Amino acid sequence: MVLNTVTSSHPLRIRVAVPLPLHDCFDYLVTAEQYTNLEIGSRVKVPFGRQQCIAVVMEKVPPNTPQETKFKLKHILEVLDPSSLITQKVISLLKWSAQYYLFPIGEVVQSAFPTRLRQGYAYARTAPAWKVIDFDANEKLKRSEKQRTAYTHLLRQIEPCFETSLINEGFSLPTLRALEKKQIIQETEKNIDFSAKPIQLAQIPLTANEDQKNAIDQILEKQDTYQAFLLDGITGSGKTEVYLQVMYDVLKQGKQVLVLVPEIGLTSQTISRFRARFDCHITLLHSGLTDVQRLHAWQQAQTGQASIILGTRSAIYTPLPHLGLIILDEEHDLSFKQQDGFRYHARDVALYRAYLEKCPIILGSATPSIDSFALVEQKKIQHLTLNTRTGNAVLPKMHLIDLKVSPKVHGLSQYLIGHIKQRLQQQEQVLIFLNRRGYAPVLMCEHCGWQANCPNCDAHFTLHTQPYQHLHCHHCGLIQVLPPSCPECKQETLKPIGLGTVKVEDGLKELFPDTEIIRVDRDSTSRVGSLEKIYEKIHQNKPLILLGTQMLAKGHHFPYVTLVAILDIDAGLLSVDFRAPERTAQMIVQVSGRAGRGEKKGEVFLQTLRPDHPTLNTLISKDYRVFAQQTLKERQTALLPPYRYTVLVRSESKDEQKNLQFLTEISKNLQEISAQHLEIWGPIPAPMQRKAGKYQAHLVILGKERAHLHYYVRHWWSFVLSQCPTHIRLSIDVDPQELN
Repeated sequence: MVLNTVTSSHPLRIRVAVPLPLHDCFDYLVTAEQYTNLEIGSRVKVPFGRQQCIAVVMEKVPPNTPQETKFKLKHILEVLDPSSLITQKVISLLKWSAQYYLFPIGEVVQSAFPTRLRQGYAYARTAPAWKVIDFDANEKLKRSEKQRTAYTHLLRQIEPCFETSLINEGFSLPTLRALEKKQIIQETEKNIDFSAKPIQLAQIPLTANEDQKNAIDQILEKQDTYQAFLLDGITGSGKTEVYLQVMYDVLKQGKQVLVLVPEIGLTSQTISRFRARFDCHITLLHSGLTDVQRLHAWQQAQTGQASIILGTRSAIYTPLPHLGLIILDEEHDLSFKQQDGFRYHARDVALYRAYLEKCPIILGSATPSIDSFALVEQKKIQHLTLNTRTGNAVLPKMHLIDLKVSPKVHGLSQYLIGHIKQRLQQQEQVLIFLNRRGYAPVLMCEHCGWQANCPNCDAHFTLHTQPYQHLHCHHCGLIQVLPPSCPECKQETLKPIGLGTVKVEDGLKELFPDTEIIRVDRDSTSRVGSLEKIYEKIHQNKPLILLGTQMLAKGHHFPYVTLVAILDIDAGLLSVDFRAPERTAQMIVQVSGRAGRGEKKGEVFLQTLRPDHPTLNTLISKDYRVFAQQTLKERQTALLPPYRYTVLVRSESKDEQKNLQFLTEISKNLQEISAQHLEIWGPIPAPMQRKAGKYQAHLVILGKERAHLHYYVRHWWSFVLSQCPTHIRLSIDVDPQELN
């Protein structure tokens, strides 16, 4: 075979992104054959300094282009992929993200690849699969229902079943390993068939009401072009049904649908809805997968085999050859914003990706972000509303309980306890929300006033009693043994102050000894499959009390919950962060929305020391949309985001004075070059000044014009990084969502 090769008077070069904290791409020499055959988006192994890196080809330097640097260029070491692994549109998205979020291009490019490919492993053509080797094992499995179910499922398969498919079906890897240990099934390798499965309906769609039909029709009108929609539907109004009916039309055309949810906990519930409706290939992409599982799921998406890709934040960069629709469910959720490293916002990246792909995007929420309402105001997003709950369900009635006058027992007012008893007697379920895990947020000495504070942070230790009594800092992770007496006065007068979910659970067991109480927080759901077990119990029509943190606030459908109680909402109303009222309002509405989703009416009780607070009264007497419009006006008057654009520079160092001094110097430099186009706040100590033994300080930069802000900050940031001392760690956050 004769290869067409390129000749040039200058050495042939490619430009690659290396996975290092460097803002530039780098040139490497290639042979004429490599230059001809290499594709943009392929991986190559390159030497970099004393190490070797897995880099991604971003550009082929045109032949006869003179070399710009005087440095001697190196040759690539190896071509890892014969063809591109990511599409040109994803490469454009990655370049835009690196530029917009002022983050090193090489590290941004890594976001598009699973860990195994970043490490240089070959693109897999086979995958782990499982097959039955003992066809008469029922007697061995009488005591294990999970193992028996997995075994029965595998018995029905004609060929070995892929491990990723089994896990997507709800079978865990430990269950499969247990069957392997009993020599009932065997692991093998199976060739991957990347051909797509034709879409079929597994279930007839529900009849859409007038609001839903209007939303569906308007979205489908824009099926082959870019258009962003804000699907603003009250809790229980059937947003998922709108998604499903729009998805079907897109899938019928052989296109793919990318669905993003804020947390892993929602994926199992969402995928169950999708599987019940569609007979097609659905793949999951989230951090709970092993590296091998994630690689195979990524390949299913990247080849077009998977029709529906359901994932969390990072799935936005997955290459999809036939993308036809993007859906962000619970678009307001803070989990869509990466809070360390590459601090991108999946919602904003998704909007730009939809623009590049020329496809519609749906942002769905019962409590849309103020930023999204502003985009509606600017006519950049089309506003669709769902104003009624599906079926016979109605919105729950909300009540305020003034804790200044209402006596409490175990953190619950007597008035609330009476209503809980009444609901349980009617064989209904109750949800109690407290966004604070552990036993108590403070341990204090009643004799001298000493408090258990973390030595590394400006924060109290949280007292935990499970699995043993200990003090835990939720900020730096430090764990200490509980002291037997006060370290200051030596008196045995230590007392837990405040409420955590464990302490409330103990109180509920005392108040309602005959009722099952299920606690849902990070501590109680750390084991694999624990959330699924909890949801199974909740969906049984039996009286119980569900107690938990914000894990319960996000999009779950609890048909038998008729009473919701929110125990402590005042902290969010008193925060220094200007976004705190928005977050608090969203939390109240989302948690409240878990009540009355079935046939019986629901009620919501909010315990507070500030019953006259305007946010609470607006939500109770009006609704979230009125609150949002009021908040927009307040932000506009105060010139706060989204009416000004923001960049937050965070600095940390063991030396408090040097930290503030360096920020002062670089802020003066920015003032000089920005010619009054920008406003600079600070430097100021962070709300939590000391964390993990280091002092934190902030510099907030605001601009009325996004273009001006990015122009000046981009040039300034390069200078700052070149001047930063080694003892100071800097990070930059474009469009920050939290000022902490």
